[in-house]
Amino acid sequence: MSNDQLGDMTFWRGKRVLVTGHTGFKGSWLCIWLESAGANVLGYALPPPTKPSHFELADAGRNIRTMIADVRDFDRLMSAFAEHRPEVVLHLAAQSVVRASYDDPRETYDVNVMGTVNVLEAARRSTGVRAIVNVTTDKVYENKEWLWGYRELDVLGGHDPYSNSKACSELVTSSFRDSFFPLDKFAEHGIAVASARAGNVIGGGDWTANQLVPDVVQACVRGEAVNIRNPRATRPWQFVLEPLRGYLMLAEGLFRNGPRYSGAWNFGPADEDAKPVQWVVERLVQLWGNTVPWKGEPGQHPHEAGFLKLDSSKAHASLVWRPRLRLDTALEWVVEWYRHLNHGGNAREKSAEQIRAYAQLSEL
Repeated sequence: MSNDQLGDMTFWRGKRVLVTGHTGFKGSWLCIWLESAGANVLGYALPPPTKPSHFELADAGRNIRTMIADVRDFDRLMSAFAEHRPEVVLHLAAQSVVRASYDDPRETYDVNVMGTVNVLEAARRSTGVRAIVNVTTDKVYENKEWLWGYRELDVLGGHDPYSNSKACSELVTSSFRDSFFPLDKFAEHGIAVASARAGNVIGGGDWTANQLVPDVVQACVRGEAVNIRNPRATRPWQFVLEPLRGYLMLAEGLFRNGPRYSGAWNFGPADEDAKPVQWVVERLVQLWGNTVPWKGEPGQHPHEAGFLKLDSSKAHASLVWRPRLRLDTALEWVVEWYRHLNHGGNAREKSAEQIRAYAQLSEL
């Protein structure tokens, strides 16, 4: 199989796919995309984590099966595997907010570590699973505030409970692969496992509390000043469909040629699109056509990394995956999505429209 065969969405037609965390921001976009490609999807997650939510407004549960349950409930999870018999598992369920992890570290570790254990163990006990992608984060690395991007072989760490719990999830994934799905015995078990580390994902339909883009959009709508915790912090920003395409290409690669694609993968933007928070805020405000100011949020804040970039050379070379949107265009799409909704537009139609438009783009 040549690399350039990956990424054809016709691969997903009729595939039985289990998506955990499908009611979340990224999960709901993923389900719309998979459903449009003809996949047979079962979503497994808690109720949408925000009000409003992309899942509800965009009717992302249309034409897929949904099970409202917790990944920490192993018996329910096993029943989902038994009923759906997934061929591909995309594990997105998580406690995904850094600041929330300081408020409740126990829950964060429970969901992000034991939830991953449960998904992998359920897959191990089931029949028919061919490919598993565990979605973690760009923050799994031991951050040394380097000016260059982290590579998949760099040391894992994570200062805050969220980042550290995701690094633990990576270790769990590696352990299960080595212990139960070893590459040298792939012909016997037939299950390929990978993890995916993406950048700071942005897009329409995100209302997560204490997240930059949702906070800026809401401030623009209300005409209020934007509060920023760390204006000089630099992050690898990317439009939501960029890493989702990476996850889908990776899962397809695992399905077709498991040993070749097993392991850890970075999906980050072009180096020049790792921008400071202040730059993103000012560009969003400009695109909205507003003049709201930004100001530093007073008081003490939990530790957050100052500089973070990903090196996605492995995905470039082996998956032939590259970003398709520059950050400035991605921000235009974000503002377009929220403005469409703010003017009474249909969230499902706008999301599907952006998926179609994105699919027509070529790599940068």
